[in-house]
Amino acid sequence: MDVGFVTAFLGGVLALLSPCAALLLPSFFASTVNSGTKLLLHTGVFYGGLLVILVPLGVGAGAFGSLFLTHRTELITVSSLLLIVLGIAQIFGFGFDPSKVIPGQSVARGYSASATGLAKTFLLGTTSGVAGFCAGPILGAVLTVAAASGDGVTAGLLLAVYGAGMVVPLLIIVALWRPLGGRGRSLLRGRGFTIGRLRFHTTSVLAGLLIIATGILFWTTNGLVGMPEIISADTQVRLQEGAGILANPIVDIAAILAVAVLITAIWFARRTKNPDGPSDPKFAGSHVNVAGENQPIRNIITPRETSS
Repeated sequence: MDVGFVTAFLGGVLALLSPCAALLLPSFFASTVNSGTKLLLHTGVFYGGLLVILVPLGVGAGAFGSLFLTHRTELITVSSLLLIVLGIAQIFGFGFDPSKVIPGQSVARGYSASATGLAKTFLLGTTSGVAGFCAGPILGAVLTVAAASGDGVTAGLLLAVYGAGMVVPLLIIVALWRPLGGRGRSLLRGRGFTIGRLRFHTTSVLAGLLIIATGILFWTTNGLVGMPEIISADTQVRLQEGAGILANPIVDIAAILAVAVLITAIWFARRTKNPDGPSDPKFAGSHVNVAGENQPIRNIITPRETSS
């Protein structure tokens, strides 16, 4: 199922970047504004909200698929055809919003609108994982693969990886939003294009092609069972042997000493460069922003200001 996990992660990335999921970015920005160094905490809480919804869906899909393991051939055939249909629907923009069939989603959205801080971020995660008209076929494809696995644990992990595919680029985008500039942001959003009278979007087309390719691969490899491993067995054995060499007390001691030497060298270099701290008069009485770019600035008053 290595390819299944890769597909699930890429599906999460494309679901995040899909046209209708673009509304998630402003909501997440509003939830994390002034968070500063707590951005990682907010991202973790957001991911927790995703897992609360996605993992049970995955486990349920895996349990449903396990009922048909005695008819595996038929299950794989139906799953492959469904993946191809979902891929075509994604390309042409024939989506659906899965949140409308999941109980409590409208209530969670209402609470997220009035909540603040980490509570708002968590509720945003619980609604973002299954929301989005144009992201519906992507989630449906991942759930189809999860159901075909016939294993609740594997299915739950697939949906967790799908959520990670949404969280990782979201964290990178928020952290690099300003350096990206207008051109970088427009590239992330993708662009629409027309063929005849039909209107398409680059992200939706990429997602649809990925789903169709997964469906074809699913069909030709008996549900990925006949798929060769991404890393061969010989390579895995060599990697395990190499890891065994590293599991040595001498190597551990050497690594600790190397880190200690590196930290000491950095400290000594900084100490040599500025032994007595800033001596320039312009630093006296200056106001230093210690809370991050988006947080309120706290004034550090030097002794020189106090004496005056």
